[in-house]
Amino acid sequence: MSTSDRKHWNRREFTAATIAAGMAGQAGAVPAAVKTSERPAAARRVRTGVIGCGSVSNAYLPVLTQSPFVEVVSLCDIRHERARKQSEKFRIAHHYPSIEAMLAGEPFEFLVDLTDMQEHEKVNRRALEAGKHVWSEKPIANSLAAGQALLRLAAENRLRIWGAPITPLSPQFAFMASAIQRGTLGRIAAAHADYGHEGPNWSSFFYEKGGGSMPDLAVYNLTSLTGILGPVRTVTAMLSIVTPHRDIQEKGRIEVTEEDNAMLLLDHGNGVISHVQSGFNYFNPHGHVGKEEQRHTISIVGSRGYMGLIGYDWEPQGVDLATHDRPRLERHVTDANGYVWQQGAALAAESLVTDRELLITPEHALHVLEIITAARASSSNGTHVKLQSTFRWPLVGP
Repeated sequence: MSTSDRKHWNRREFTAATIAAGMAGQAGAVPAAVKTSERPAAARRVRTGVIGCGSVSNAYLPVLTQSPFVEVVSLCDIRHERARKQSEKFRIAHHYPSIEAMLAGEPFEFLVDLTDMQEHEKVNRRALEAGKHVWSEKPIANSLAAGQALLRLAAENRLRIWGAPITPLSPQFAFMASAIQRGTLGRIAAAHADYGHEGPNWSSFFYEKGGGSMPDLAVYNLTSLTGILGPVRTVTAMLSIVTPHRDIQEKGRIEVTEEDNAMLLLDHGNGVISHVQSGFNYFNPHGHVGKEEQRHTISIVGSRGYMGLIGYDWEPQGVDLATHDRPRLERHVTDANGYVWQQGAALAAESLVTDRELLITPEHALHVLEIITAARASSSNGTHVKLQSTFRWPLVGP
C-alpha cells in the first residue's frame, strides 16, 4: 500500500479534536494522538527486536512491552550482559551479542534501534537489508546522502523507517501549529528555541565524531520549529567547544571533538526567521530532566500575538498565548493526555498494524539531519548554506 493510500490518522482525527478546546480559549485537557481508549483492538502484535540495552532502553522497554501492538521477542547489545539483564527484567526470551546473531536468531519484523548515535546509520541499513521495518533513535543517519540512501532502500523493499523525536505528536505542538495556521498570531516574524544541560558523563559518544549537542539536543527544537513554521531554506550557524575535555565513566578524561555549544539561524521563507541554541554547558536549576521547568523554551512572535511553550518540547507542560484581543498570557493544553516521548516505536508498530499514518515522517527526520550538517558547514566556512531536502507541510490544519 502506498503512502498516499494510507489513512492520515493524526492529521484528521487527532488535530481537529485537539485544537477545538484550546482555540476556543479554554485551558485544560485536550484529546491526544495516542489516547488508549480511542485505539482499535490490536489485530496482531508486531514481532519486535530491540538493539541497544543501555539507559534509553529503560525508557522504551516499559512502553513497548505494555503495547497491545508489540511483542518484544529479542534484545541485543554488544555488551551482552546488558541485554541479558534487560531480558530477565522484562521477561524477554532471547538476547544476543551482535546484530548478526540477532538477525539470524528468533524471527522478528520490526527493529527498534537504541544504539549510540554514531551506529544508527549502519544498524538501520543492516536491518532494512534484512527486510525489517525500523524505528531509530535520533538521528537516523550521519549525513544527508546516507539518510537519503536509507529512505530509498526502505522504499525499494516496501519497508517503513521512522526516526525520533516525536515532538509533533504532543497536544501542545498541535495547539501551537494550528494557531499558526489559523493566523492567531498574525504575520509570523520570529521564533526562538533552546535546550541544554551540563552534559552527560556516562558515555563518550556525545563528544566524539558524529556526536555533539545538535544531534543529541537541538534535534528536538529543530523538529518542533520546522514542524510548526515549515521547512528551512537556508542555515547560518556558529558552533564552538566550551569544555575541551570531559571526564567520562569507564574511560576517564577524553578530548571533545564535536560542538558542545551551538547557535543556529534558520530562514523558513516568507520573512520567517527562527533561532535555535543547544549545548552541554547549560546550568539548569531543574537538572537534566527539567520536570519543574516553567520558562518558555520555545517562543513564537507575530504581528498580533505571542506564544510560548512551557517546559521542554519532548515533555511539554502547556502553552501560554497572548494576542491583541486577549493581551494577558493565558495557559492552554496543560494535560499531556497520554503523550510521552518514549512511545514513538510503539506508535510505529501500531501504524504497521492499522495502516494509520503518524505525523512524524522519515522525510522530516531527514530534513532535520540536513539542518545539522548544514550548520556544521556554515560554521566552518562562514557562509549561508542552502538546503536541498523538504517534507510535507503543514503537519496540522487550522
